[in-house]
Amino acid sequence: MIITVLYILLIGFALYFAFVFLKDYVKTSKEGKLESGNFWAIGAIGLVMNFFDTLGIGNFATETAALKNFKLTHDRTLPGTLNVANAIPVIVEALIFITVVKVEPVTLFAMLAAAVLGALIGAKFVSKLDERKVEIAMGFALLIVAVIMLCGRLNIMPSGGTAAGLTGAKLIIAVVGNFILGALMTLGIGLYAPCMALIYALGMSPKAAFPIMMASCALLMPVASAKFVKEGAYDRKASMSITVFGIVGVLIAAYIVKSLPLNILIWVVIFVVIYTAVMMLRSASRHKAK
Repeated sequence: MIITVLYILLIGFALYFAFVFLKDYVKTSKEGKLESGNFWAIGAIGLVMNFFDTLGIGNFATETAALKNFKLTHDRTLPGTLNVANAIPVIVEALIFITVVKVEPVTLFAMLAAAVLGALIGAKFVSKLDERKVEIAMGFALLIVAVIMLCGRLNIMPSGGTAAGLTGAKLIIAVVGNFILGALMTLGIGLYAPCMALIYALGMSPKAAFPIMMASCALLMPVASAKFVKEGAYDRKASMSITVFGIVGVLIAAYIVKSLPLNILIWVVIFVVIYTAVMMLRSASRHKAK
């Protein structure tokens, strides 16, 4: 029953967002106002990063690094682009992998609703930020991501418990925490790692982390992304390219590769994320100097 409800929600959100996104993309294309980025180069990034996202690395930080360092889009529109571009690929991931949900329904749906509400409020705020503020926010956001990834590699994060659900104060903490993570997602902080840390710290089973993380992202991203589309605070060409090729990357990872030895790659990702965070903060500093 829970899985059926999730599937209905995911498909409904996907159809709604696809309509909003395509309508805006077609309108802008007819007006000849699409961005000048290289569709194929950005698509290659989307394919590779969503491939690794499906295998558990996450893709917001790595996509930010690639788009920033190859100058394929503007810093100001990066948060919106990341959310819009990956909304549908993440829903495809969720539809493939959420086959067994080992989470108590009240806990699951309360945390999902909190993440969606956080994203809705966060997107409204982030979509109006100027470039310097976006660079500062994303610079510090990426540093937070790097610290969380590093803690995971060094086994500093809690290892979790056995609970399939939460009650009382722990449930309130989980809901408030996921609300905050949903809002931060609109700034370019991936939800997977911090949400996993939250779930483990509250004593839930590691098996509960996956459906909560995956469904939170798959539901909140269309909501946040629709706001970015409405405000025009995203790169349309980059978003379409990553969406199309990102779906291909998800399918390759899910049905062909399935698993890879990723330890060395994760260390590389941590280094790249820290480097990109420094570049973001340096860019913000230069904007202030001007």
